[in-house]
Amino acid sequence: MARILDLPLQSIRRPLYRQNDQQRVEALMASIAEIGLQNPIEVLEVEGQYYGFLGCHRFEACTRLGHQTIRCCVRRAPRSVLQRHLA
Repeated sequence: MARILDLPLQSIRRPLYRQNDQQRVEALMASIAEIGLQNPIEVLEVEGQYYGFLGCHRFEACTRLGHQTIRCCVRRAPRSVLQRHLA
């Protein structure tokens, strides 16, 4: 079951490197500044730690805007699911 939470950006680990499209990030920054974040990012909660794999452009846009938190769709998962995401 997923929960929608506002999590501190610093508490979300981003274990995979993603190259973001800077024009897309800038467009999202303008949109988020004007109307707020409309879609939460997807986060796995594994053993009390948060891991973000989807929403990298939204994550970077909020970071660059200086936000302290970000709206997340959080799903609890065992370590085996995390390992599959990292493979």
